[in-house]
Amino acid sequence: MKLKRWQLWLGLLISAVFLYLALRNVSFSEVWFHLKHANFWWLIPGVMVYFIGVYTRAWRWKLLLDPLKSISAKKIFPIINIGYMGNNIYPARAGEILRSILLKKKFEISISASLATIVVERILDALVIIGFVLLNLGQLSVGIDQANLKNIVNNLAFIGGLVFLFILGLFILMTIYPKQARKIIEWLINKILPQRIRQQVRNIANSFLEGLSSLHSFSSLFLLLLLTALIWTLETVLYWAVMKAMGLQLSFLTLMLLNGVINLVLLVPAAPGGLGTFDAACKTFLEAFGIASELALGYTLILRIVLWLPITLLGAYYFLREGLHWNQDFENMTNDAIDKSF
Repeated sequence: MKLKRWQLWLGLLISAVFLYLALRNVSFSEVWFHLKHANFWWLIPGVMVYFIGVYTRAWRWKLLLDPLKSISAKKIFPIINIGYMGNNIYPARAGEILRSILLKKKFEISISASLATIVVERILDALVIIGFVLLNLGQLSVGIDQANLKNIVNNLAFIGGLVFLFILGLFILMTIYPKQARKIIEWLINKILPQRIRQQVRNIANSFLEGLSSLHSFSSLFLLLLLTALIWTLETVLYWAVMKAMGLQLSFLTLMLLNGVINLVLLVPAAPGGLGTFDAACKTFLEAFGIASELALGYTLILRIVLWLPITLLGAYYFLREGLHWNQDFENMTNDAIDKSF
């Protein structure tokens, strides 16, 4: 996809600022000491479990695509990996567009239809990530000695749980009653928003509701939510494996909170792969739990590598196997594919 020059430079600037925050006041000799003494054998099972999660993503996408065309998860798995690779090396999460292009090329599913299913994926991911954060806020009270402060954190955790249940309930209602949801959203847009931004918000809302329309029943929604929770739990196992490799002691619930926080911070526009934003978020979180800056940065570097490198290499292999090229103009490819699909 083509970006405006200022958007590209803004992403690079944001990444530079967050990288500075992640790397400042750190003794790199101590970071190297921790890395040299890490037990990297823990990473092997961690990466294996992570790829089980990636295959689960393929299975989830298969279920979303079934109303359009029945495709096996085995055939979808390479496309998922290519999408990850695209998100990791191209700006503006171009991997999502690339997935739709490949689906059109290989299985004759229209770009607009496949993008709607990807919207549903992102909605489901957002729900679970928010759940990871709100339902595990109580982990922040670990290590707090002051009773008043601990009570404040626990109360916030309780409120966070209620907020998550409200968001989940609202999502379920919008899925079950899409026509009513569309009317309410349209009413809110007309009553609350200024005229100049109404159409933009309306377009976003329509894309959101179009994506939800692929969920035909509560049982299918429940299964997709269950798979999504499994996907992110399996990814958290990789966080746990890196923790064991670095000799840290954190609960699995704390690592789920870390996973959620990092992915929320990754919403901030930055260079591909969340360069800087990922690193600052992870290191700062670990420091909040009393882990020394150097050890926290060592953990962050290893986690970044195991999350980025294996799936990017596998995605690159599938990418080249499809006969694609690194300098592809994905914006033109998308327009071509859309033109041919109508």
